[in-house]
Amino acid sequence: MPNKNLTRREVVERLFAGLATGAAWPLVGSAHPIHHHLQNAALLDRAEDADAAVAWKPLFLDAGQNESLIILAEAMVPGATKAQVNRFIDLLLSVDTVEHQKRFVMSLLRFGNEAKKQFGREFKALPESDRVALLTNMSQDESRRPDFENLKEWIVGAYYSSEEGMRELGWDGKHAFGRFPGCEHAEAPDHSG
Repeated sequence: MPNKNLTRREVVERLFAGLATGAAWPLVGSAHPIHHHLQNAALLDRAEDADAAVAWKPLFLDAGQNESLIILAEAMVPGATKAQVNRFIDLLLSVDTVEHQKRFVMSLLRFGNEAKKQFGREFKALPESDRVALLTNMSQDESRRPDFENLKEWIVGAYYSSEEGMRELGWDGKHAFGRFPGCEHAEAPDHSG
């Protein structure tokens, strides 16, 4: 494995190179705004600067929203904190449409409100078991599922476009893979003849 850490742009370029060779990515085909951003090379370069900044401050989120995002992202995808998913999402939101920004903030707010409603505390104050229960409830309740899905798309897209996320999927730093672990589907029987 190479010792050099890859930039997010390099990871995404390798990801898309793999797609060009027929590899499948679990998030391709989604209309979520993060997928549009992953094709913006200049924005990916800015993400690298944000990841490296020692005195980083959010461009779009306020401090409380950023803290909530860090904790929520880690609960959804362990390793999201190390991959600095919050910084990447904040950068993407800072250049996104007002509609997408509002939707993200509302989804984050609804998560916080549900934590208070169900457990009497903010999400960040919940023990891990209650965080998992809330995530499960939000993902299964039809009225709350859109907020869960919105945040999940941002978090998962940001995480799996990072080197940490790609390595978790089995990327060895050299080769694109044709299938992603856990995403294999049984072949449909051929009924053509």
